[in-house]
Amino acid sequence: MPSNSPVICFKDVYKYYHSGDEKVTALSGVSLEIQQGDFVSIMGPSGGGKTTFLNCLGGLDFPDRGEIYLNNRLLNSLGDKELTELRRKEIGFVFQFFNLMPTLTVQENIELPLLISHSAKSESKQVQTLLDYVGLLHRANSFPSELSGGEMQRVAIARALVHRPSIVLADEPTGNLDSENGIKILELMSKASADFNTTVVMATHNSQIADYGNRHFEIRDGRATSRSN
Repeated sequence: MPSNSPVICFKDVYKYYHSGDEKVTALSGVSLEIQQGDFVSIMGPSGGGKTTFLNCLGGLDFPDRGEIYLNNRLLNSLGDKELTELRRKEIGFVFQFFNLMPTLTVQENIELPLLISHSAKSESKQVQTLLDYVGLLHRANSFPSELSGGEMQRVAIARALVHRPSIVLADEPTGNLDSENGIKILELMSKASADFNTTVVMATHNSQIADYGNRHFEIRDGRATSRSN
């Protein structure tokens, strides 16, 4: 992909839901571009369209109108098998509630995306490097129940990065953490975005958290507007 080509492009995207007889507009004509290596915050109130935006970008949901491109590929033209393959190779996910496998160790949780995709990169050295990167080398053989919330989210970040994705989607990644651990997670995500040249798209309802991004958008009532730093 040419360096001046956006890694993410939304073109006049609409998404509707139905609540009983009522038609709800989750996204309303969203058009924006995001470059490789950006740390983008998507801010807005609950129910404003942030999660719908992430789900459409992650290929977990489909727009009713408009086009979404990831690395110049039109997502809404791909079939289920192609979308699954794209998610395994191009997208990492970080969730508010960590979504770690409780019966797997820290190291095994990080290795999981590589094992699912049968990746040749699933070597212990790479996982050890990421464990060291997030400061959890000493926790490699621990289970999630033995970790603090901040430690679990660092495992989730390592898991999201292990297959070297183009983008990482983070939905309220500090929402289940105290302020101190939340700041540490934001600093780690910002550092990882720069170190791995990975585009991070983070949804949040908190304006102070949103300020950690180098680009900012607000989605309110389905409409996206750019915010100044």
